[in-house]
Amino acid sequence: MLLAIEQGNTNTLFAVHDGEGWRAQWRTATESTRTADEYAVWLYQLLQMNGLDFNQIEDCIISSVVPQSLFNLRKLAQRYFNKTPYVIGDNTHLGIEVRIDKPSEAGADRLVNTVGAWIKYGGPLIVIDSGTATTFDVVAADGALEGTAIAPGINLSVQALHSAAAKLPRIAIERPAHYIGKDTVSAMQSGIFWGYMGLIEYLTDKIQAEYGQSMTVVATGGVASLFEGATDRIHHFDPDLTLRGLLEIYQRTLSNQKKNE
Repeated sequence: MLLAIEQGNTNTLFAVHDGEGWRAQWRTATESTRTADEYAVWLYQLLQMNGLDFNQIEDCIISSVVPQSLFNLRKLAQRYFNKTPYVIGDNTHLGIEVRIDKPSEAGADRLVNTVGAWIKYGGPLIVIDSGTATTFDVVAADGALEGTAIAPGINLSVQALHSAAAKLPRIAIERPAHYIGKDTVSAMQSGIFWGYMGLIEYLTDKIQAEYGQSMTVVATGGVASLFEGATDRIHHFDPDLTLRGLLEIYQRTLSNQKKNE
């Protein structure tokens, strides 16, 4: 079985694939100081709860945007699974071009999302990933990553408001019924939610105008579901996009290795 690890700035996803489908998925808060041994104890218990065990893990692929955590994730694979993991941006074969000025600056998450979206929807695409940051990745018809717009994530904006303004409370992000709030909480919910709707609609329109053609818009990420049904600019909500991309890159890497043997 394959262990796929997708580490973002806020959460880290662990998922197990048995060759036919995803058997289980778990999320944990991203903590850069968590050791390989701590990951192993946590993962061991979750595997057992799903009728799985360490001996069934045959390979590992990692996507991480947290460099200081990558060492311990590598150690997890090496020490407990006796495997050198495949790491996006290191020893993997993407099978796509990265057509930006500095390809090394493209985050692993953006590369994985590009592959995961393109193999299902074709191109050209705009892939919106709503996480710690909100990214708008432009994917060409041939699957290449051609550029990106990056904005603060919606949760980060809520946190910044609460931290910087003494009288503004921490609020839950919800779709408000009205644009005009009648109290502090509803006013904040309106500004945050509809403000991000405006960001999404404005940027997707401007990106397509600059690109010169209409594009399919796909949304993924931890809070993407909040926007479902709120705008006609997003054509697909795809929570499985990242895992699909990781699996595809893993398979492309194995295939490329066999060709080079």
